[in-house]
Amino acid sequence: MASPSKAGAALAALREDLVGDVFAPGDTGYDEARAVFNAMIDRRPAVIAQCVDEADVARTVRFARDLDLKIAVRGGGHSVAGQALGDGAVVADLRHMRAVTVDPAAEAVRVAGGATMSDLDRACQPFGLATTGGRASTTGVGGFVLGGGTGWLDRCCGLAVDNLLGVELVTADGERVHANADEHPDLFWALHGGGGNFGVATALTLKLYELPEFSIALVLYLPEHGLDVVRTYRDVIAAAPDEASGAVLYLTGPPEEFVPPALVGRLVCGVLLTYAGAEEDMRKLAQPLLALPHEGEVVGAMPYADVQCMIDDPPGMRNYWSAEYLTGMPDDLVDAFCALADSMPVPTATQHLMLPQGGAIAGGPHEYPVPYRDAPWAVHPFGIWEDPKDDERCVQWVRDVRAVVRPWSTGDVYLNFIGDEGTDRVVAGLGTENTRRLAEVKRQYDPDNVFRFNHNIKPA
Repeated sequence: MASPSKAGAALAALREDLVGDVFAPGDTGYDEARAVFNAMIDRRPAVIAQCVDEADVARTVRFARDLDLKIAVRGGGHSVAGQALGDGAVVADLRHMRAVTVDPAAEAVRVAGGATMSDLDRACQPFGLATTGGRASTTGVGGFVLGGGTGWLDRCCGLAVDNLLGVELVTADGERVHANADEHPDLFWALHGGGGNFGVATALTLKLYELPEFSIALVLYLPEHGLDVVRTYRDVIAAAPDEASGAVLYLTGPPEEFVPPALVGRLVCGVLLTYAGAEEDMRKLAQPLLALPHEGEVVGAMPYADVQCMIDDPPGMRNYWSAEYLTGMPDDLVDAFCALADSMPVPTATQHLMLPQGGAIAGGPHEYPVPYRDAPWAVHPFGIWEDPKDDERCVQWVRDVRAVVRPWSTGDVYLNFIGDEGTDRVVAGLGTENTRRLAEVKRQYDPDNVFRFNHNIKPA
């Protein structure tokens, strides 16, 4: 640790040199700068550097290294696990770095490290192009992609990392590198699921796909019909083309126009069938779901970027998420999944989701550290609530979901869906052999584990 005089001089120099703003404890704006999406996270970094370009990021990294401080990286999104902050750390805050540049001829897009999914989707939509993104417009692109990346388009376009063409990175030494299939191929491989362990991703280049049309069926049912709903959705997906995706879920009825007033604030069962194609084809797929007795529906064509905003959750709520990836979806699992809805915290913003995989996810490249790609289904208990008094029951419900469905679990997990659940779960999210290889890459690019506020891979 540097002496107070050295630290003070270095901080003054950083304030002078950085184009963006710098916040330290006691500064006006510090508490606002350290607030994250998840209200359960309350950490006090030593310095928050709001970088505006790659040079600012390099300056911030060198500042932290000179003072022997650890570095947390804040992209544009949720940081549900609190990985954007570290007590006593230096935060490289990228939220001012949001530029998105679309190359329609190459069907590729360059996305700055602080961009959100909305920035990406809105930039691509005028060209009729898209790529696999998160299921909310407020998701940060950088953390989402480097952690694997699953969303409404993954069954037809693959996981986000399957579409990663290159990464611009500032390493633990403050050096700028470009990683792709030809340059730093070992690092490029590690960035396909290894997250922020290897540096600060200042920009990513992603492959795009033609998406001229997109359509959905969002249908709400009374919870007593849940067993029929879940089984029907399972069968629809089994027979559907890869363009179909979505989720079956339980939730508290939101105060929206398509929700009957009697269901607002009550437990409801819902289906979201997404379709990367025309409304006419989607309606044929959705017919068995629409034939079931239901209470509300939204069915039709909708721009993909608008669908991405449909289930956005406001910042400042309390969040605890987890997931289990499944070997299949037999009837006894459906029974267990639906029974768990009875104890779901209602009324809260909590959701109890079952997500389909398959398609291009399973058909994608198996050499990357994303071992969950072969699982056909995932259960995602998504705890969101407002009152701290509900912390214990909401967290416990998420853990109960995991425990009940574990007999059907593959043992793998998507790390972006979970918080800090221990080292074993990090290995489960990367694969045992992959973890060993990732540790070797970590030793090369971050031997001192400077970037440790993440699903951490210790240097070999």
